[in-house]
Amino acid sequence: MKACVTGGTGYIASLLVKCLLEKGYAVNTTARDLSDNVKVSHLLELQKQYSMRENQLRIFQADLKNEGSFEAAVAGCDIVFHVATPVNFGSLDPENDMIKPAIQGTLDVLRACKKAKMVKRVVLTSSAAAVSIKNSKASSHEHDLVVDEERWTDVEFLASEKPPGWGYPVSKSLAEKAAWKYAEENHIDLITVIPSLVAGPAITSKVPSSIPIAMSLVTGNESLIKILKSMEQESGSISITHVEDVVQAHIFLATKESASGRYICCAVNSSIAEIVKFLKMRYPQYHITTDFEEIPAKTMLSSEKLVKEGFHFKYGIDEIYDQSIQYFKEVGILQK
Repeated sequence: MKACVTGGTGYIASLLVKCLLEKGYAVNTTARDLSDNVKVSHLLELQKQYSMRENQLRIFQADLKNEGSFEAAVAGCDIVFHVATPVNFGSLDPENDMIKPAIQGTLDVLRACKKAKMVKRVVLTSSAAAVSIKNSKASSHEHDLVVDEERWTDVEFLASEKPPGWGYPVSKSLAEKAAWKYAEENHIDLITVIPSLVAGPAITSKVPSSIPIAMSLVTGNESLIKILKSMEQESGSISITHVEDVVQAHIFLATKESASGRYICCAVNSSIAEIVKFLKMRYPQYHITTDFEEIPAKTMLSSEKLVKEGFHFKYGIDEIYDQSIQYFKEVGILQK
């Protein structure tokens, strides 16, 4: 089997490439700039490691903003994992930095799949940000207590109110909707994976953006804590999943014949206040701010559909934070 993974320099995609190679796949992956030796260093290392085997890794240059640039990477592949997405939480122009490239890039990858003709299934990495966000001005009882794959994020509310980091959930929502429309019109077998906030160790040269957000209560980074607070306020909870579970869910759904539609991938549903209590008990050596109010009603991202399909989560909150803290020590963000 041959798979294409877009955005191989990213957090989930890099580990997905590694896992597919370990499982015996031949893998094509993409990077925006092949001359950036730092950003592609982990891919070059994997390439070297698997160079003497049949299941080799090939790296292609492709950009979400450049039409047709994914065609070479997709050609000859049985499965395509479209993971690449623009992420810039501090952007002053989310429309051009995140929203347009996410939609255009997703459609471009799907057009490449249609042109290739060999692709049996496309697995798109969406986000809980595409299902979980409702109008925060609504009263607490209007929050659904259980959120499943039927729900979509309120894009109009986000675009009008512009809470911190609003461009990312809008980009993920609109890109996924565009993917479903194109797939239905062109008879493409599409699956979308909807992971919650992702944490755990990374193999990339730079620290992925989602881990510092999950770890902000430990590091005390005020700007990232604001994003975490905004996530809780807009969605009604803080939901976290280990990156390895997210990667395994992608592969599981790519190869599960009965799979269809959207799948939420969420291991832990909690709140900032609950996570703070957990962190203070488990890691008393860190100064963790406790000035957080309990939210009136907590929503739960339901992974029932994924679990009923036969998937099992390997990691809980203990392992997620143990491994994230160890990773932060290794990269020098926390003292050993």
